[in-house]
Amino acid sequence: MAIRFIILTLLFLSSCTIPSLSLYEDQVGLMDWHQQYIGKVKHAVFHTQKTGRKRVVVSTEENVIASLDLRHGEIFWRHVLGINDVVDGIDIALGKYVITLSSDGSTLRAWNLPDGQMVWESFLRGSKHSKPLLLVPTNLKVDKDSLILVSSKGCLHAVSSIDGEILWTRDFAAESVEVQQVIQLDESDQIYVVGYAGSSQFHAYQINAMNGELLNHETAAFSGGFVGDVALVSSDTLVTLDTTRSILVTVSFKNRKIAFQETHLSNLGEDSSGMVEILPSSLTGMFTVKINNYKLFIRLTSEDKLEVVHKVDHETVVSDALVFSEGKEAFAVVEHGGSKVDITVKPGQDWNNNLVQESIEMDHQRGLVHKVFINNYLRTDRSHGFRALIVMEDHSLLLVQQGKIVWNREDALASIIDVTTSELPVEKEGVSVAKVEHSLFEWLKGHMLKLKGTLMLASPEDVAAIQAIRLKSSEKSKMTRDHNGFRKLLIVLTKARKIFALHSGDGRVVWSLLLHKSEACDSPTELNLYQWQTPHHHAMDENPSVLVVGRCGVSSKAPAILSFVDTYTGKELNSFDLVHSAVQVMPLPFTDSTEQRLHLLVDDDRRIHLYPKTSEAISIFQQEFSNIYWYSVEADNGIIKGHAVKSKCAGEVLDDFCFETRVLWSIIFPMESEKIIAAVSRKQNEVVHTQAKVTSEQDVMYKYISKNLLFVATVAPKASGHIGSADPDEAWLVVYLIDTITGRILHRMTHHGAQGPVHAVLSENWVVYHYFNLRAHRYEMSVTEIYDQSRAENKDVLKLVLGKHNLTAPVSSYSRPEITTKSQTYFFTHSVKAVAVTSTAKGITSKQLLIGTIGDQVLALDKRFLDPRRSINPTQAEKEEGIIPLADSLPIIPQSYVTHSLKVEGLRGILTVPAKLESTTLVFAYGVDLFYTRLAPSRTYDSLTEDFSYALLLLTIVALVAAIFVTWVLSEKKELREKWR
Repeated sequence: MAIRFIILTLLFLSSCTIPSLSLYEDQVGLMDWHQQYIGKVKHAVFHTQKTGRKRVVVSTEENVIASLDLRHGEIFWRHVLGINDVVDGIDIALGKYVITLSSDGSTLRAWNLPDGQMVWESFLRGSKHSKPLLLVPTNLKVDKDSLILVSSKGCLHAVSSIDGEILWTRDFAAESVEVQQVIQLDESDQIYVVGYAGSSQFHAYQINAMNGELLNHETAAFSGGFVGDVALVSSDTLVTLDTTRSILVTVSFKNRKIAFQETHLSNLGEDSSGMVEILPSSLTGMFTVKINNYKLFIRLTSEDKLEVVHKVDHETVVSDALVFSEGKEAFAVVEHGGSKVDITVKPGQDWNNNLVQESIEMDHQRGLVHKVFINNYLRTDRSHGFRALIVMEDHSLLLVQQGKIVWNREDALASIIDVTTSELPVEKEGVSVAKVEHSLFEWLKGHMLKLKGTLMLASPEDVAAIQAIRLKSSEKSKMTRDHNGFRKLLIVLTKARKIFALHSGDGRVVWSLLLHKSEACDSPTELNLYQWQTPHHHAMDENPSVLVVGRCGVSSKAPAILSFVDTYTGKELNSFDLVHSAVQVMPLPFTDSTEQRLHLLVDDDRRIHLYPKTSEAISIFQQEFSNIYWYSVEADNGIIKGHAVKSKCAGEVLDDFCFETRVLWSIIFPMESEKIIAAVSRKQNEVVHTQAKVTSEQDVMYKYISKNLLFVATVAPKASGHIGSADPDEAWLVVYLIDTITGRILHRMTHHGAQGPVHAVLSENWVVYHYFNLRAHRYEMSVTEIYDQSRAENKDVLKLVLGKHNLTAPVSSYSRPEITTKSQTYFFTHSVKAVAVTSTAKGITSKQLLIGTIGDQVLALDKRFLDPRRSINPTQAEKEEGIIPLADSLPIIPQSYVTHSLKVEGLRGILTVPAKLESTTLVFAYGVDLFYTRLAPSRTYDSLTEDFSYALLLLTIVALVAAIFVTWVLSEKKELREKWR
């Protein structure tokens, strides 16, 4: 009995050491992190009632509606709308509903203020595009209901705030009137609707807001015409510009009469030459005019005259008016003064007096102030204080109160446009950046807690303690490299022209840099990020750096800008305003003695420019002159071209680093039948472990591996729109595999009745692409594998093992390849936003597809499910090879979601980076949110997991030794008894 008990105990203990596939609650945050953002704020409404939490409701340029805690800036709730569902305005109705107008004024929604649940949704229709306007009057109530007025699509709609019912609609588009303002009359159920017919006819409507009845309509013509926005300075007066933009036109429509009054900007002592515009604002009796690089604050006097009260530079920002006490108004003025930002709150219509004046230190990396919203509160002495919500140039959001920054949010990270990685510094001997030292007692205590957790004996307090110990003892946040290659810097570039370095261990911001505008370039666009210097071996003393390439303007002919940034310190090493453009940037696989990678910039005249401009770089380039090829895709023209270097630039351009190019080949797709919608190539740094693939029949197939392979997808022009825009008979999808050196089409396949969007990934010798099948009304994923038949004589596995094959023979793109392809198509239940493939250091580990679904999650799908050799009844040999039986659909396994139950809202891209540990790949998904994790497609076969229980292993060894000793004693006693018999 004793022996049986010991054996059962050992079996139980050994079974506890089997690794689990699940993610336990105490493992969250050990290998992954998730961050939520909202983007650059464009509208804000405060809700600071005495009861309930104080919050601010905002909408952003990333089409996010969010409720933020006013004390800490944390997100109470948030909704990310669609890409095309742009928010036009927000407000609060009845003190409990957040009202949002979006989609160019066609969608009106109400959200529950405390929890963000949608209460109702209304779709507003109209016949003509017009400026969307949202008005939530405070005094227009019917019983317990309140009216919401919306001007959009050429119509004015009155909507119930309780259920979203459209109570009445008035069509102004039928009268060719473009509504400019909807004005609520004080303490009245009447509203004014004012607008233009054409460019010179002004209309003013007086309407009963309760039933939509027209009470009065006046119209008048102005010979000078109107242009631009209007500024409402009172309930019956507005100001606009004439068509010459040199005259301010004051329009009065009181007492059922329309009167115009002209004021020349020159009469105000200002030069009207240049760009003049009226800035939107809601200040009573005052408005702002921007002329070139300065702003004028102009007041309407009691005699209906205009006078300039203040003149500032363009860096000054003014808030909307705030009603804070018994009809009193206030507004904020924010000005820059060196490293400080001055915030002044002034009473309405009185520029010379100040209610509050504060000055705060501002990090210059945040740039200029772009917007400011103010809110009031009661101090302990019953006086009024003010807080300011400030939106900065770098898209960050700050709350300022009593001269201090209460909290800030780095919401530029919601608009990442490019990502790369950088290694961390090497840890010096004898120096540890983040020392983690534990006493023997703490070590034993930690392992005993882990043992209790493994045996499921841990209390909730123990589980919390285990997680705290793991997070504390983890070395994932150290600022040095680790031997497994898990710790890296994620270098991200955002729409705000700000670069962030995020630590892969916990996602914290290590440094940030705002790329400042230069005198020659005020608005850089089309920014992209490239690896510039990656020190190895002999250049370890150099810091790695990245290259930012942009364009100074919207046109492709605009001159390019370059910026070089140190990835360790975040300092801008150098920057250049180039005289030529950069329509294409090509990193070359060559580096100089300092490990700077050579880059070619192609300008709009198809000349190439070599960087860095050093004698060593030009020497390396000339040695590889004849081996440099590239391609260009002109999707709008349906042309793909191959290029090569011809000679140095001649004529007007005298530059040793400039070269002329020549067109080697071109493929022209007929515009009437095919339109290019996708072009994908292999990663240049992808590692392929072996070219040979041994099949179940002991045959050898050789992968056609070429870094010069290009996947191109085209669709019928009628099917280039949204899904369902064309009939199945009018739609087709054609895919190509093209050699970019020779322009040879290696493979072509047509999918009839299919259309885009197409998302594809090309890796090793295979390509997987996702599209929509109109006939089946389902999404599909197709896979194509390409094999090299020119090595057919090397199919002997024994020769392959002994190394007597001919794999060392050079492969040239100019030798016509003998290839064969295998393809298969499967149904896939999800729409896709992004597709990527895992990558490892040596390419040994099996591949997984990382699919960003329409639900903003990342799904890991084993490449074996997309094997074109799958069959319904695979043989025993094929099963042993790992071929899965054929099914018409690809499986969606809930446990395969890399993001677990989390969402990466607004998912735009997925980056995979190999770790030094072959089994592991690093995954970074970004959109409005960020998510990072480590993934092991074939399990961690080359290391022990971080939560491996050494205490349990020690206990198992002790138990085994004790069992051996006990069984030896029992065996000796048994033998002794048998001898005495």
